[in-house]
Amino acid sequence: MMSDHGAPLQSYGRAYEQMLEKVRYDGAYPTREKAEEAVRLVLAGLGRQLTGDERVELAACLPVEAARILTAQIPDTQPLGGWAFVKDLAARTGVSLATTRWDTGSVFSAVAAYAGPDLITRILRQLPSGYALLFGRAELTQAA
Repeated sequence: MMSDHGAPLQSYGRAYEQMLEKVRYDGAYPTREKAEEAVRLVLAGLGRQLTGDERVELAACLPVEAARILTAQIPDTQPLGGWAFVKDLAARTGVSLATTRWDTGSVFSAVAAYAGPDLITRILRQLPSGYALLFGRAELTQAA
């Protein structure tokens, strides 16, 4: 199979293809390749932030190709807050903060659809503040 540019298209499992289509549709990306770039960037970034049971459970929920991107990353010793996460991704790609924020929201929307609300709530409790909005939720507040 060839892409529009004459390069062979990567062949993926059905579940990952569906994930890419969801991200492409939700994020209004012009091509599947653009959607996949966003998926790879954001999942790799999330893989650097997430540890423990939540990391393992999320990987188990995702299509195998997406799980590989997530789990190939070594978690950072100092997790980033939500806005710092977006800034870090933007710096790695040289893309604007607005575009990177859009990419993050588009991919996290798909991740949330696979993971379900309970796992996402546990993930948000593990991560520093600022991620809830990226997942399209109100920010969780810790009870005193």
